[in-house]
Amino acid sequence: MKLGANSLLFGGYSMETAFKSIAMAGYDGIELSAVDSMSEHLVLDRWRELVPEIKRLSQDWGLELLAIEQPLHDRDVMERAYQAAAELGIPVVNCGPGGGKPGDKDSLKSSIESLAGLAEMAERYGITLCLKAHVGNSIFDTPTTLRAMEAITSPAFGIDMDPSHIYRAGENPAEAITAVMSRVKHVHIRDCKGRQQGPGSPEDQANGRGDIDLLGFVRVLHESGYGGALNLEVIGAREYSLEQCSVIAAESRGHMQACLQACGAR
Repeated sequence: MKLGANSLLFGGYSMETAFKSIAMAGYDGIELSAVDSMSEHLVLDRWRELVPEIKRLSQDWGLELLAIEQPLHDRDVMERAYQAAAELGIPVVNCGPGGGKPGDKDSLKSSIESLAGLAEMAERYGITLCLKAHVGNSIFDTPTTLRAMEAITSPAFGIDMDPSHIYRAGENPAEAITAVMSRVKHVHIRDCKGRQQGPGSPEDQANGRGDIDLLGFVRVLHESGYGGALNLEVIGAREYSLEQCSVIAAESRGHMQACLQACGAR
């Protein structure tokens, strides 16, 4: 597994600062945030002019470009994300369900249809579109994720497994992941305390500070033969100091490394 971090942890800082800080924390790679409300890193309206800088930063700091996160289902926005990914050699674009309500059949159907269309577009660019179940949306737990997996047959569609959302949906991620493992192409990882709607403060999202059995979760990934990206995703830190963000990144990377070592993956 490749250990990475989403640049949105450093959303209050420049892309260069994000690369530098993530590299200094010991990560193998980086996930580029294209979440405009949380960062100004991969701004898709001007992705072409950013490509040379991203390639330079990747080389200068020795970070593999592992994924892009772009949550919107807007086809024009997503196509720009695919174009940027193809130009940068990034294999995965991550998104969420696109809204909807838990338990609402119509919004679940709408989300699945939207994802199916976006996956077909991803195929044309040689990119994998990964869905993350999201608390409060139409696809929010393992059963609704399985509905999407059954309905979307495109080989360019995969699952972005995020244990914090599955945990907050009332499940045990270390057990739940086995049901979707056949389509897992990316993993977002963070901790949380309690099963409330949000993931909590950024520091409580640091791996090892919360209640999730992340060691058990990583063990299942390893035993299932997963060899993709394991990307830390911490939200809500845009107003944090650089020191605070760096501590969260370094602490989480240490926990991730320890989990891999404990289950024989490193």
